[in-house]
Amino acid sequence: MTGFSICSTSSPSTMGRRQFLGVGLGLAALPVLGCGRSLLSPALREAAGGETAPRARLRDLGIRIGSLTPGPHNAITDVPGVVVGHTTLIRGDGPLKVGVGPVRTGVTAVLAHQGDLTREPVFAADLTLNGNGEFTGLGPLRRTGRLGAPILLTDTESIGPVYDGAMGYLLELNPNLFSGPFRPEPVVGETSAGFLHDAGGRHVLPEHAVDAIRNARPGPVAEGNVGGGTGMRAYRFKAGIGTASRAADVSGVMYTTGVLVQANHGGRSHFTVQGVPVGTEIPDLLIEKGGGGNGKSLLAVIATDAPLLPVQLQALCKRATMGMARTGSISTRSSGDLMVAFSTAHRLPPTTSRHDIDAVQSGFDAIYQSVVEATEEAILNALTAASTMVGRDGNRIHALPLDRFVTVMRRYGRLK
Repeated sequence: MTGFSICSTSSPSTMGRRQFLGVGLGLAALPVLGCGRSLLSPALREAAGGETAPRARLRDLGIRIGSLTPGPHNAITDVPGVVVGHTTLIRGDGPLKVGVGPVRTGVTAVLAHQGDLTREPVFAADLTLNGNGEFTGLGPLRRTGRLGAPILLTDTESIGPVYDGAMGYLLELNPNLFSGPFRPEPVVGETSAGFLHDAGGRHVLPEHAVDAIRNARPGPVAEGNVGGGTGMRAYRFKAGIGTASRAADVSGVMYTTGVLVQANHGGRSHFTVQGVPVGTEIPDLLIEKGGGGNGKSLLAVIATDAPLLPVQLQALCKRATMGMARTGSISTRSSGDLMVAFSTAHRLPPTTSRHDIDAVQSGFDAIYQSVVEATEEAILNALTAASTMVGRDGNRIHALPLDRFVTVMRRYGRLK
């Protein structure tokens, strides 16, 4: 294969539960839809080693997490104003040649709104659960409690060009960015794609970050092997980007919380769904070639339209770690488990520290529950949506086999 396969998208195809179960039983077939959740483009099919098994979201399989109701897209974009875009880079196969490939990476962009964030920032906060990872650009956020730039997710070695591209985008929007007291920076997070990807080749360029930002859209969000999640794994299955949302009733007012994750964490024996030890029930399909231990890190972006202050948003970050734990993660010593949360309720003036604003004063438990449930389901969606991928030196990460997964969940009484 020659050249890059580049897909910039935020609106995947969908597949209903009956359609998936029919495929799993050999009763149906699906058409090819490039860059969607269910099917693979020719480039993605090659990266998957020829495998074309259909994929689905967790709820397509009949599995429900928690008791709260998801938003219409069950995605972070259910929070009004929030948009997501991906740039996916896939090229080549065979032995690693540094600077040539194979390439399995990309960029995912999350924006709190589609206006000029540098002039209309939002309240935000972050949390480091375990710090063997990086979220560059958090200095202004921590000093001011405001997010004035996109959040971008990529692979470890691509933080520099992604930051550079996003900064150029901000300066294009606001040439006076550095002349005022509030000087926001792009927030760029990373997890390692080196098992599949030519990490030393520096294949992500600044323009790829700009493409992800400019292609960010509301509505359904592509998941699995897309954007920054292209080369990632979780619980030693193929994973990547996942998202989910929940509505919470706070003293009679409905608020929406959405979570998007880049999942690259967890050992197989840890993997749990609704208390079912899925990892021990499916102990095979381990990573092939090159050894490769457990994925190490989780990035979580949390959005809400509830009017929350930075200290309250940090509490949401803490609850995201509980959703992570419910899937079995123990946040290992070498993990980079990092969370960023923001509220879209107020677009703030960038030049003053005094505001007359409303903030939620009570009823936090419902919002906390929404974060826990959405984080848990976002991680699981990253797994069920991702397809098997073959990368450098023939290294292969298998997808979670959805037919076997459904069988295990039914045997434990979680499905009828």
